[in-house]
Amino acid sequence: MAAVEGDGLERRVSVPHEETPTSPTVLPWDRFSNWIHCACVVTFDLELGQAMELIYPGHVKLTDVEKTNICYLSFPDSNSGCMGDTQFHFRIRQSPGRRHFPKSAIQKDYPHQLQADNGYLYGFVYFRQTKDKSIKRGYFQKSVVLVSRLPFIALFNQLVSIIAPEYFDNGEPSLEAACHDIDQWQCPLGGDTVSLPIFGTVLQVRIPSRSDKLLDRVPIKTTPSPVLPAPSILPSLYEIDIFSSFQTILPHIQMLWELVLTGEPLVVMAASPSVTSAAVQALISLIGPQKYCSDYRPYFTIHDSEFKEYTTKTQAPPSVILGVTNPFFAKTLQHWPHIIRIGEMMTQVPKGFNKLKKVSSMKTLDAKPGVYTRYKQFLAKDKGILKRIIKGMQAKRPVEAQNAILRRYFLELTQSFMIPLERYMGSLMPLQRNISPHKCPPSLRPFDTDEFLSTLERSGPQLTSGIKGDWEGLYRRFFRSPNFEGWYQHRQSEVNQKLQVLHLEALCNADLADWIQDKEEVEVVDLILRIREKLAFAVNNDIAINEESVHKLKKHLDVIVTSLPDDLQSVLKS
Repeated sequence: MAAVEGDGLERRVSVPHEETPTSPTVLPWDRFSNWIHCACVVTFDLELGQAMELIYPGHVKLTDVEKTNICYLSFPDSNSGCMGDTQFHFRIRQSPGRRHFPKSAIQKDYPHQLQADNGYLYGFVYFRQTKDKSIKRGYFQKSVVLVSRLPFIALFNQLVSIIAPEYFDNGEPSLEAACHDIDQWQCPLGGDTVSLPIFGTVLQVRIPSRSDKLLDRVPIKTTPSPVLPAPSILPSLYEIDIFSSFQTILPHIQMLWELVLTGEPLVVMAASPSVTSAAVQALISLIGPQKYCSDYRPYFTIHDSEFKEYTTKTQAPPSVILGVTNPFFAKTLQHWPHIIRIGEMMTQVPKGFNKLKKVSSMKTLDAKPGVYTRYKQFLAKDKGILKRIIKGMQAKRPVEAQNAILRRYFLELTQSFMIPLERYMGSLMPLQRNISPHKCPPSLRPFDTDEFLSTLERSGPQLTSGIKGDWEGLYRRFFRSPNFEGWYQHRQSEVNQKLQVLHLEALCNADLADWIQDKEEVEVVDLILRIREKLAFAVNNDIAINEESVHKLKKHLDVIVTSLPDDLQSVLKS
């Protein structure tokens, strides 16, 4: 069935529609696409199973594989028996060969872990299942899904919890109204506190900036509006409650930090996608602000297009974290080296709470909560943090406080691990005095792992962390992981941009008019082309150069060009 013209909804077949621009610079859906890729409704069809009922806005294209993945991941596995309303999120790979979304300039001030993953989409699901005798199957089953490129987990979970009930009560017009509300939102710029109106309420949240001090939470400044109602303030854009996610396996959480840091294959098994998606997200947040650079799937099913790739027994498990609920995975993934079984929330600390379990004893999804692994930690277990958290459980300390204690602990632990790497990276930078305006900018020296390890004795993690153990062994394991590769590539890119800026500044401050006096025409033309290339590179890559420097450099260019013969000037100006 084709879409109804003008309503912007896709039903089975997508019919693009045209909009009249509301301004010369902002087109319809531009602001919407800064936040959300599209909204979907997935229903259960007796003949087709899960089926895409509509996509909004209607011009958004999803491939058949993406639609299939979204459909299957938008419903809990049938065994979970999720009655009522259930919320969770998933992450899918974009279809091969499809044009990837370019990284938006809006994201340049985001912390690395909040920048969009090129080639991946997130889905935020609100699933409703209720008994309904008027339906042949006896149940009403439907999901509202917000699809985005951005890992704004806390915000989008809150947003879908507002939009979905309205949709279930009032149908398609409410989804359309919600999307038009989002299309009025301001840009999500790093460091800004944004007010986001939706259905007459206002969500207020701060977008983190890469310049934020890591151990200080920046308070949200609220400005009362005479028009809008008092805002609902979200304490975080993306953070997950790690205490609640790991309450049943707390004694092993430091070991989990090592496993995530070194990119080990991990599978999280639980009864519902709400639990697995929160746990997988909590796992990758353990190493923040370091970005987790391997693949991870907060909710993964046997219908996923990467199912065979990730469950094959013909090769070692890949560096990936999977969240699963189907009992089938207990057998299919029993060869994986690290399995986490998440249980129900505890009211008291049980016996045997501290014991690790061998992988071989993990036979079913109904196995006892715990971590099933043969892994030996590199670092000694920090008993102090565990005692503090258990004492808090016994004293009924608020979950928010427990979560804050754990989050700060792992932030400090990750910082202790990363600071020596950052310090060594700084030593690879060329000296500023070696940057000449008349030569190409110097390159970063290669990262030498042995040279780095030799620095640990005098400037290693022991300077900031009291935890003993084989730090060198942990670094060696880290160097073999996608997390090291991702961190190094990101830092290399940042350093190279810094070198480009320093080189441009050297050009600005040089007396180029004097330098060209004894140079051949070909050398002068080469200098002009190099300066133009550098200015274009700076603009195209959003490299921060102050306007005064750009103006100065353009004046240099004008002076140099006028020193050339008229015919060459004409060619260069054309």
